[in-house]
Amino acid sequence: MSATPFRPFETALDRDHALRELQEATRGADDGELFLERRASEALVLDDGRVKSASYDAAEGFGLRAVKGEVTGYAHSTNLSDAALSRAVETARLAVGDGGGTLADGPAHTNRRLYTDADPISGLGFAAKLDCLREIDAYLRARDPRVVQVSATIAASHQEVVILRPDGTELSDTRPMARLNVSVIVEKDGRRESGNAGGGGRVGLDGLVDPASWKTKADEALRVALVNLRAEPAPAGVMDVVLGPGWPGILLHEAIGHGLEGDFNRKGSSAFAGLMGERIAAPGVTVLDDGTIPDRRGSISFDDEGTPSQRNTLIEDGILVGFMQDRQNARLMGVEATGNGRRESYAHAPMPRMTNTYMLGGEADPADIVAELKDGIYAVGFGGGQVDITNGKFVFSCTEAYRVKNGKVGAPVTGATLIGDGATALRQIRALGNDMALDPGMGNCGKQGQWVPVGVGQPTVMIGGLTVGGSAA
Repeated sequence: MSATPFRPFETALDRDHALRELQEATRGADDGELFLERRASEALVLDDGRVKSASYDAAEGFGLRAVKGEVTGYAHSTNLSDAALSRAVETARLAVGDGGGTLADGPAHTNRRLYTDADPISGLGFAAKLDCLREIDAYLRARDPRVVQVSATIAASHQEVVILRPDGTELSDTRPMARLNVSVIVEKDGRRESGNAGGGGRVGLDGLVDPASWKTKADEALRVALVNLRAEPAPAGVMDVVLGPGWPGILLHEAIGHGLEGDFNRKGSSAFAGLMGERIAAPGVTVLDDGTIPDRRGSISFDDEGTPSQRNTLIEDGILVGFMQDRQNARLMGVEATGNGRRESYAHAPMPRMTNTYMLGGEADPADIVAELKDGIYAVGFGGGQVDITNGKFVFSCTEAYRVKNGKVGAPVTGATLIGDGATALRQIRALGNDMALDPGMGNCGKQGQWVPVGVGQPTVMIGGLTVGGSAA
């Protein structure tokens, strides 16, 4: 008798056998699933006119999970065979023990497609990718004689997943990802500065390698580098700060978003634990996590447990109204899952994670917001940062920022860092611009050793009384 295959890809693993093993693994459990994955990824880097690296990776495997209360039994393997799955059952059942239980109902179903299923890796030949990177290098060097180094990257991946539930429900999704990044270094009078730009999403590479697209990114990277080339040392002290739209939403993501994930709140380790229904932000502040935006980097048709992604309101007009939930934490907290159960790969159990997290815009003209800044910093670009989830304290470095006095944008500044805590920053928001924008599609989020693609966004925002770390008195 021939084996019953999974879809969309066939393996040596028989579907009927897998279902029986999954049902055995979750007997007496609260929840569980079998997660199958096949993924391919490619990255091509041109640095200073030479191919620095060209890599291609492929992986496949399964993850078997059984959940009982707060305990999770998880086993994974790269061997997609009946024998490997049978061995995995023994490990997963350790979380269940002999106690009886009733499996939770499975997630609702959806046929919604938010992105193409075409493979971006095979959609464009290697030579065409390399030609694009060389054109970027030549273009930037011709644009300005101060350019001394150019680095450009094309990266793409193609992920196929199948989720099998104990009731026999089978869900499949094909998830593409593509990105183009440009970094440029300029030099004048012995001083060197850099600028970066890029973007992408769950799209093919055709649009990204179109000159109209990559020239925009190349010009932006050069602009930021030249701005930093004339930047002065940043001031230090407590002052008002205006954040630009789009990518500066990474501060919202890190300083506030993680604190609104269900597991941290169930365990009481979030700065927002126990504050549901209370005011945690200034009036007018509304924050969403939305995994349903077509083609966006953080979007998913359904999460890695099979729950359809949703448009979840977290903060509404300053009031805390929701957390991001996977199935386990939602069940333990007595609420519904929100489609935020995500995992890096088959080798990881899911947990509550953000998708596209952003703040809605207000009614103020961005120019008027800056004009109201009497003595502070206008920050429009951010690099790395650190956040303590338990208290929301953050430190973020600015990649592009300007000194503002009496409403006039002055010289760019270098070395500026923003220091504060998310809970206080939310309450000290004084103005929201009408220019809400999402980032260009370059975010990755780390949590407990797992990395997933995400999106961020916000309008122009004024925050009062942030600590600015700098090098000038």
